[in-house]
Formats: sequence, structure tokens, C-alpha cells
Amino acid sequence: MFKAVLQYRGFVLGSVQREFQSKYRNSMFGAAWAIINPLAMIVVYTVIFSQVMQSRLPGADTPFAYSIYLCGGVLSWGLFAEITGRAQTVFLEHAGLIKKVSFPRICLPIIVVANALLNFSIIFGLFTVFLVASGNFPGWVFAALVPLLLLLTLFAIGLGIVIGVLNVFFRDVGQFFGIFLQFWFWFTPVVYPPTILPPAVRDLLIFNPLAPLIGAIQEVLLHQAWPQWQNLLPVTILALLLCAFGLRLFRRRAGEMVDEL
Repeated sequence: MFKAVLQYRGFVLGSVQREFQSKYRNSMFGAAWAIINPLAMIVVYTVIFSQVMQSRLPGADTPFAYSIYLCGGVLSWGLFAEITGRAQTVFLEHAGLIKKVSFPRICLPIIVVANALLNFSIIFGLFTVFLVASGNFPGWVFAALVPLLLLLTLFAIGLGIVIGVLNVFFRDVGQFFGIFLQFWFWFTPVVYPPTILPPAVRDLLIFNPLAPLIGAIQEVLLHQAWPQWQNLLPVTILALLLCAFGLRLFRRRAGEMVDEL
């Protein structure tokens, strides 16, 4: 399967380029919208929550503490939400291409991931510049973000493929997941630290695989602390299982999907 993807790497790269260009082609601000949208979200949450949350952040002793915490959470969540959101409809959106052109169908989720990482790299690159300019760059511990973001991407695309395949056969799956994603966002400590939650609610975070993962990213950025890798073992296993199950489900149902599209 992956050997076939390598043979079609030109198709993947060309699709990523075309999608990125078409997304902003007739826009006055062009690719700047990739920055404006998450930036607007960050500004809104900063204005609403900064006065309350700044004092609630453990060990926060810099003027930009909450902004850094918020950016780490919002940008990471944005990457996860974009991959899963696009993956759940990618087979439906490309139904005509799937029916008419012979190519490895697994290229479509790969294109989704590549586009999401491209958009993420733009805004996160600017955020990194902000960290350097404000004197809050975490130093060598910043390198820990590479495996953390890789794990986040792996978890997102594994879940996305499963939902994407199911959504072809049961269209309610996509509708339900869109609603579920909103609840999931607020159940994940993205805009608030977990310490403000009541102990009974905080204990429930053990069932949220994104909580330790996004929390580790925020710890790297805010406290310049290396992740507690053992705490990420459950989400790592879950991500691998989702990817394995998603690929198996995709391979077994690929033929039936063409008839359903």
C-alpha cells in the first residue's frame, strides 16, 4: 500500500498544492486567512479568559503566560480538528475522482494530513517567532514538540480514517462527530488549566486521550518542561490501534465504498 503511495507522490504533492492555492485564489488576503482565523480565535479567548485564567495557571510568572498556554492548546487542537474534520468527508468530497480515476485511495487521507500540517506550520511558525521575540522560547526542550505533534497527527488521522469510512455508509456519523467534537473541545484543557476543575471532573480526564497530549505540548511551551513520556503511553497505544483498525477497515471496505458514493 505504502509503496503505491510513493509511486503516486507527484499526485499527492500536486493535490496539496492545488488545494492550498484554490482555497485562497480569489481571496484578497490570500494565505493570510490561514493565520487570521486561528489568531481571531486566540484573541477572543484571551480577552474573555485572560484575567481569570492567568492567576490560575500553576507556575505562571510571565506576562504572556496565559497567551502561550492558550496558543499551545488552540493551535494543537486546531491541527487535530482539521485532520479529523476533513478526513470524515474526504471520500465523499472526492467521490467523482474515486469512481473515474484509478489511484491508491489511501492517498486522500495523506493529502488531508499534508494540507493540515502545511496550514499548521504557517501559524505555528509565527507563534515561534513570537516566543523568540518575547524571550519565552523554551530552548532545547522545544524539540520535544516533534514527537508530540507526530503523535497528535497519528491519533487524528487514525480516528479520521475510521470515521471517514463509516461516514460513507452511515452519513449520520459525520453529523454526530461534528457535534461530539464541540463537547470534546470543552472537555479538553485547551483554554483552561485542569487545576480549576472539581476533583470529580478532573478524574474523568483520564478518559480523554487528548488531555495528556495537549497538556504535554502546553507544558513544553509554558514551563519549558520535558514531557512525562510514560503518561503518553495510553494515547500512543490508542493512536496505533486506531491507525491499524482504520487501515484494515479501509482495505476491507474500499470496493464497497465505490458503490456507496
